Amino acid sequence: MRKAFTTLLYLFILNIAYSQQKSDSYKFMFYNVENLFDTYDDSLKNDNEFLPEGERYWNNYKYYTKLNQIYKVIVAIGEWNPPAIIGLCEIENRKVLNDLVNNTPLVKFEYKIIHKESPDKRGIDVGFLYREKLFKPLSHEAIAINFLDSPDTKTRDILYVKGKVNKKDTVHIFINHWPSRWGGQLESENRRLFAASVLRSKIDSIFDLSSESNIIITGDFNDYPDNKSMQQILKANKEFNQIINSQLYNLSSHFSSASNIGTTKYQGNWGILDQFIVSGYMLDYNNIYTGQNNTFIYSPDFLLEPDDSYFGFKPFRTYRGLRYNGGYSDHLPTYIIINFNK
Repeated sequence: MRKAFTTLLYLFILNIAYSQQKSDSYKFMFYNVENLFDTYDDSLKNDNEFLPEGERYWNNYKYYTKLNQIYKVIVAIGEWNPPAIIGLCEIENRKVLNDLVNNTPLVKFEYKIIHKESPDKRGIDVGFLYREKLFKPLSHEAIAINFLDSPDTKTRDILYVKGKVNKKDTVHIFINHWPSRWGGQLESENRRLFAASVLRSKIDSIFDLSSESNIIITGDFNDYPDNKSMQQILKANKEFNQIINSQLYNLSSHFSSASNIGTTKYQGNWGILDQFIVSGYMLDYNNIYTGQNNTFIYSPDFLLEPDDSYFGFKPFRTYRGLRYNGGYSDHLPTYIIINFNK
């Protein structure tokens, strides 16, 4: 009887949240979900470690536990009114996105999917979810990162989605997952510099058409706001003293000055690898706008665990090495609020 009552109460709350979607603001969330793989072998990808017989013994129980954990984060960030737009990375394929939006309670919110298979050798991609009553896609493109000096090296595409929010305003959205720091930050830096140059070229082409463009860039950049790729190549400003429409501004850069907050933790230090960057036009209280005070890192207790090596807390991740830890991700999600002038 108690279980039935709890289920009815839960569905009642979902119905209230669904019917009370605010029209004057949207939430846009990004989350690196740490290796969301299905349990099936893809012969074209190196996914063997995430199979039932693989070294991580990945199985349906662990897979569906992780799907429901991601669902929990999405709903919690939305405060029972999930974000209008979600960018994800470290997802294996479209199937895991389908399972997330159709085989968890997220099905209630009718999320739609934009996804393109990337050439990454491990098979991990970026993905885009949206609530079709709140966002209307106009076009999308997978922007390939083809390294000229190493054509056999593959990485994730940048997913570009152009669409309308608030039924009238066009936005240009880019979901990123740049090459990792595997092998060392300096040794791997050129790969991220090149990814930044590819993205910057696309941004310039948008600004060439209109300096008053609404551009939102997010993702796991595997670099911090003050690194060369972000500052010199992408030209994502950390200073907000003088806003110019056709320049980029890093909304997440202000977190860098706080040593006890970030989206990842490495050797006891929090850092901002997951960021939101916008065009200056979106900071000027036009039809749609946002700002640093509308930028958040989501860090509730259930996403953290004690950091036994360096004190404090760290993200509650799915694996510690090859040992199943049962957590959510080694990254914390971040989100912005997009506001609309009536």
